[in-house]
Amino acid sequence: MNEQVSDRNEEKMRKIFTAIVLVTCCIFSAGAQINTDRILNVGRNALYFEDYILSIQYFNQVIKVKPYLAEPYFYRAVAKISLDDYQGALEDASLCIERNPFIINTYQVRGIAYQNLEQYDKAIADYKKGLEYSPENRTFLLNMAIAYAQKKEYDKALTGFDNLIDIHPNYYNGYISRSAIFIEKGDTVSAVSDLDKAIKIDKHSSAAFARRAMIKAQLEEYKPALEDINTAIRLDPTISAYYINRGLIKYHMNDLRGTMADYDQVIEVDKNNIIAYYNRGLLRAQVGDRNRAIDDFSNVIRLESDNFFAYYNRAILCDEIGDLNGALNDYTTVLGEYPKFLPAMYARSNIYRRMNELKKAEADYMAAYNMEKEMLAQREASKRKPGQAGNTLAKNDEDEDSDEEKVRKQSDKNIQKFNRILVADNESAKSKYNSEIRGRVQDKNVSVELEESFVLSYYEKGESVRQNIYFDKSISDFNRANALARRLKPTNSEASLTTFQVEAHFASVDNNSRLIDISPNNPLPYFARSLDFMLVQDFENAISDLNHLLALRDNFVLGYFNRAAIRMKQLEAGIHKDDALQSDDNMLNMNLTVTGKKKQNANSNNGDRMIGGVNNRGNLRNIEFELMMRDYDKVIQLDPKFVYAYYNRANVYCAQKDYKLALLDYSTAIELYPEFAEALFNRGLVYFYLGENDKAVSDLSKAGELGIVAAYNIIKRAAE
Repeated sequence: MNEQVSDRNEEKMRKIFTAIVLVTCCIFSAGAQINTDRILNVGRNALYFEDYILSIQYFNQVIKVKPYLAEPYFYRAVAKISLDDYQGALEDASLCIERNPFIINTYQVRGIAYQNLEQYDKAIADYKKGLEYSPENRTFLLNMAIAYAQKKEYDKALTGFDNLIDIHPNYYNGYISRSAIFIEKGDTVSAVSDLDKAIKIDKHSSAAFARRAMIKAQLEEYKPALEDINTAIRLDPTISAYYINRGLIKYHMNDLRGTMADYDQVIEVDKNNIIAYYNRGLLRAQVGDRNRAIDDFSNVIRLESDNFFAYYNRAILCDEIGDLNGALNDYTTVLGEYPKFLPAMYARSNIYRRMNELKKAEADYMAAYNMEKEMLAQREASKRKPGQAGNTLAKNDEDEDSDEEKVRKQSDKNIQKFNRILVADNESAKSKYNSEIRGRVQDKNVSVELEESFVLSYYEKGESVRQNIYFDKSISDFNRANALARRLKPTNSEASLTTFQVEAHFASVDNNSRLIDISPNNPLPYFARSLDFMLVQDFENAISDLNHLLALRDNFVLGYFNRAAIRMKQLEAGIHKDDALQSDDNMLNMNLTVTGKKKQNANSNNGDRMIGGVNNRGNLRNIEFELMMRDYDKVIQLDPKFVYAYYNRANVYCAQKDYKLALLDYSTAIELYPEFAEALFNRGLVYFYLGENDKAVSDLSKAGELGIVAAYNIIKRAAE
């Protein structure tokens, strides 16, 4: 866990450990082998569903009982990678290798940790070790080449990428990543050639278009750059950096209105984007919208309290609108960091004069005058001594940059550039190469998969766009009865538990177990405990409790519904975790943080995934599907208007490739709620699969209108 966790959090974690011990002792009465297998299984469930903190607690328990096992160290290392605890992941991966050196992907996990800790030689050594066992593994090949690039050994990096592309000539990430090497070497022709190849392989790769756009912008080919960045945004409208870059391109094209609109778009979806606030502030100041420009610079300062460029710009604006105290405070703040920044000192002198503090005004003026005189003398002296650098404090000359230089990089702290558009630094070694080693990876251009099934839960992720709620009487009546301490909500976007919530649900398992002991024929504690087990990813025990519940009350609609939904979760997790220790490119579908944000939903490249979101390799456990169907049939029998049962049953039909029956259920759900966005989206995909493209586009268009942004991407791809 994070070494900087507070004492309070440490105490919470100790409570969680205690709770887990109590729960597992209570639940598992068989031998230790069964106990550890079960706990390891539940921990892998939690890992698959991205409950990383929870999964670590389970793996801790297995390690405590059987410290000689290798697998729990591997899985705990994966969880720590996902939490950016690279040192902890490194230690766990090493412990796994000590116990079993033949779990190939452990070398990949440890290599990731070394890479993020900037220990590149050790990362390369681990990747080479992995390649001894799996010589054509593209993830090892890719990340080893990236590690060489991070060491700035570009020739070796290029050799590595060349080898990767020779073995996997249709792997577009190889071309995208190699293009970064060419950019680093100043070979824009080769970089563009690689990006052209990546786009030819996958014309839906937003990253390739975005990168090519910025190369063209650097070459001042703004019109084709704009076309490329527009394409990138159409392919993935959720990445704020694309709008930032498009704003920069439009700025160079003197389209200030368009630039402003892009910054507005960024801020709408990312309230903490410093670049967007700063640049919008500059533009607002440029068009005379001073008060709102002040608001933007204030937001920059809120997010970055030592941003002296924002202080200076705000000081100028406060000065212009007559807020002398505000201007004075900001000028003073800037001079505290840049005591020889003459414009700020002259400006503060003028403020003091207007405030009738003449002694302070005179002091500032004379100090600025003397510094300026000294700087001019130093500059003249340096001209007389060729080869001697001028005084770096002056940096007041605009001739040090071309007239066409309109931007300032974030790392550039030259305060003289306060009024230039801000751009991110050139991509760092941790971001400019495309890797695939963390999170559940999919191509960023949207994997064509169904929206997930709904389940009854207490928690869901916050949605900035989609706020769709579909009324159901059974759920509403249950909540009105206040049978549980929290209100149930149907969701297909579950949130991972916080540390406090993990603790609360383990305690709730204990409380409900006591209630069951006292009153074994009361169905409610079984339902409550099943929800607790589900939330801590213990699906087997959750289903067991629902079995008891339904034996006691065979007309409990919510029990049948959740039992089927949990079976699907259990089936999904079980299919994917079987390959976690194997040497394939997905390797628990992890993705190294050199790529930025974690991406959701696996998207294998071997064509074995189907639109139902369930892997179609081998036997799909038809018995489990039959049990789900029976439960959804029972829900619909008891409550014919339970809209989520139709939707979920349609997803099960899709998993079985029975698309015509799926269409009927999606259509019934849409008849009940015409704005059921998820049902519209899924029905649109099914229509595409069946070749009814007009109906598909109609459904997806409506789904996009209702907040499922991926629908627009799919519509565009289908049209090409």
